Amino acid sequence: TAQPAAGQVELVCEAVYQPARTTWVRRVAIDHDARRVKAVRIDGVPVYSFAIAGTVILTSLDNERIQIDTAAQTWTSDFRGLATAQGRCERAA
Repeated sequence: TAQPAAGQVELVCEAVYQPARTTWVRRVAIDHDARRVKAVRIDGVPVYSFAIAGTVILTSLDNERIQIDTAAQTWTSDFRGLATAQGRCERAA
């Protein structure tokens, strides 16, 4: 059988972290085939695990719980309630 076409989507997200009001640029790479997401990397670091809920990728990295909505192109995250971030994403050129 033929393998489904594989691809990669790269998003650049500008996340504003509260309460510090600092902006971090986060790079998200999503490897996929025609059927499913196969791997997710954030700032070049592969995430250990992830879940898909519709168009949202749910994952975590270094105590930061992260939600990336690939349809709305938004980043939402929190560090165990100590800090939160929200931002917009766009496809990398």
